[in-house]
Amino acid sequence: MSQISLTFPDGNKRDYAAGVTGAEVAASISTSLAKKAISATINGAHSDLQWPIHSDSSIAIHTLSDDAQALELIRHDAAHIMARAVQEIWPDVKVTIGPVRDCGWFYDFDRAEPFTPEDLGQIEAKMKQIINARDPVKTEVWDRARAIKFYEDKNEPFKVELINRIPPGEDLRMYWHGPWQDFCRGPHLAHTGQVPADAFKLTHVAGAYWLGDASRPMLQRIYGLAFKNRDDLKAHMTMLEEAAKRDHRKLGREMDLFHIQDEAPGMVFWHPHGWTIYRQLEDYMRGRQKAAGYKEIKTPQVVDRVLWEKSGHWEAYRENMFIVEVDEDGAKEKRINALKPMNCPCHVQIFNQGLKSYRDLPLRLAEFGSCHRYESSGSMHGLMRVRGFTQDDAHIFCTEDQIGSECEAFIKLLASVYKDLGFDGFEIKFSTRPDVRIGSDETWDKVESMLEAAIKATGVAYEVDPGEGAFYGPKLDFKLTDAIGRKWQCGTFQVDPNLPVRLDAEYVGEDGAKHRPYMLHRAILGSFERFIGILIENYAGKLPFWLAPRQVVVAAIVSDADPFVHEITNALIKAGVRAEADTRNEKINYKVREHSVGKVPVILAVGMKEVEERTVSVRRLGDNRTETISLDQALAEFGFAALPPSGH
Repeated sequence: MSQISLTFPDGNKRDYAAGVTGAEVAASISTSLAKKAISATINGAHSDLQWPIHSDSSIAIHTLSDDAQALELIRHDAAHIMARAVQEIWPDVKVTIGPVRDCGWFYDFDRAEPFTPEDLGQIEAKMKQIINARDPVKTEVWDRARAIKFYEDKNEPFKVELINRIPPGEDLRMYWHGPWQDFCRGPHLAHTGQVPADAFKLTHVAGAYWLGDASRPMLQRIYGLAFKNRDDLKAHMTMLEEAAKRDHRKLGREMDLFHIQDEAPGMVFWHPHGWTIYRQLEDYMRGRQKAAGYKEIKTPQVVDRVLWEKSGHWEAYRENMFIVEVDEDGAKEKRINALKPMNCPCHVQIFNQGLKSYRDLPLRLAEFGSCHRYESSGSMHGLMRVRGFTQDDAHIFCTEDQIGSECEAFIKLLASVYKDLGFDGFEIKFSTRPDVRIGSDETWDKVESMLEAAIKATGVAYEVDPGEGAFYGPKLDFKLTDAIGRKWQCGTFQVDPNLPVRLDAEYVGEDGAKHRPYMLHRAILGSFERFIGILIENYAGKLPFWLAPRQVVVAAIVSDADPFVHEITNALIKAGVRAEADTRNEKINYKVREHSVGKVPVILAVGMKEVEERTVSVRRLGDNRTETISLDQALAEFGFAALPPSGH
């Protein structure tokens, strides 16, 4: 084609010579756009301004005002600039990969000596020199043989291995940032000066095995942050400082909630106070689910591999499963079982017991299911990522016509629960078919359209997340935002037409024939462990009164008040309050400080004046003021506050 037609976001079309670049298109629109342009989206794919366009396409030109595209490029270019800086300072260092992540990037290096904090400062200074040089960024497409020889001549074995892993036939795109070269898919900015020199920060160094394989060399991974301007970077650094103060591992020690030790990596040892939070949350969820029509069940933790093979989990999830081999009496071979990594196949077994009718649907089965999944030691993080956890899991067996109403009811339940727990808003991601999946494309087409129609019918806003669905069906993921702006993916709602087929689930329809039910996988909290970690950090340990493990401490000011202290404590306990007495021979200020560190919501100080007047002096966590109220008023107030929210 000598001429091509490009369609712009406003619907207008223009004709250009085939092979036109995004930069040339921007220049054809206006000189100011040509100066501001940083990249283009061609037929939905983010690309360089340097890439030629050879066929009719849709196009959008991006500037720094387009946050998503600008931040991707700034962070990607910063990774390359950092790698260039490292090799300019230490030419013998070998480079590997440097992807964009979260609010920045990381890059892995092979270097004999460990990087130090002083080294990071030196690298930052060199990066600013490279940025200020405004070196042009250029790109070419090379064949495999040329690229391999190039990296062999440079003694870059990691790059050679990466090229050999790329499927035959794929282009190898080479980039130059000034004189320094790397290969990646791109896209990149037009010159190094487009990266803000005052809006990035190298944060820390960690070890990382090459390609995540513990049998391969240990590399050094340098992490960095990058934003569009200095103010955004400063705000993020402030948030990180606040996050460190709220770290649930630190608060967990101070509040004596839990611990994790080497003999059981990724498994939680709950202490009495922590287990109190867990049980309160579980009881609350049990009540909410019962009111919503769920029936609670319990299924085994150890299940024969045969079931996992039938469900498809053995093939798709085997590397994350803990295997249990058993010598059965008289058996020639060991029986291979697995600790369940999820509950769904077991729930189908309960559905399959007895003949089901369309009148039984929807059938909502809920389980606080104990699951185990293998996580690498480097990925585990306190309660946030563990190997043993309990899901607030449920599966709804329903007809096709019931999917929409069940989706709407679930979103209402989830929104109510999140509000009760202190999270007023959430985002929804609609995740479509992944590359590795079961089921036909025809089935996926149908189910994806059904789920999208269901979410549209609720009127709730959502975004599409291509390729992130479960291997058995599309899903909705629910992300909540905590008190310092971090987003956490917790809830999920998944439509599964495949597992009922694989595990022979059937019901008798109104027509008297047998039909396959749809299986809706859903969770609100996700896992109790992770959600409790989120709650601790969201509230900085100052949990809502009904969830706090120690709600009231009644502290004696003088020993003569001890009998009244115990009377108050017993009365509070009788009123349903988790209360305890502190009659130690310590000053009241010491007791207040100690219990404040332990995040006790209310401290009642009792001296002889309070004994005579049958009152208490109330000190609330985070408030330096005190107030005096009657014992009867205290019992009524705190007894009511101890009740879990009703969801209304």
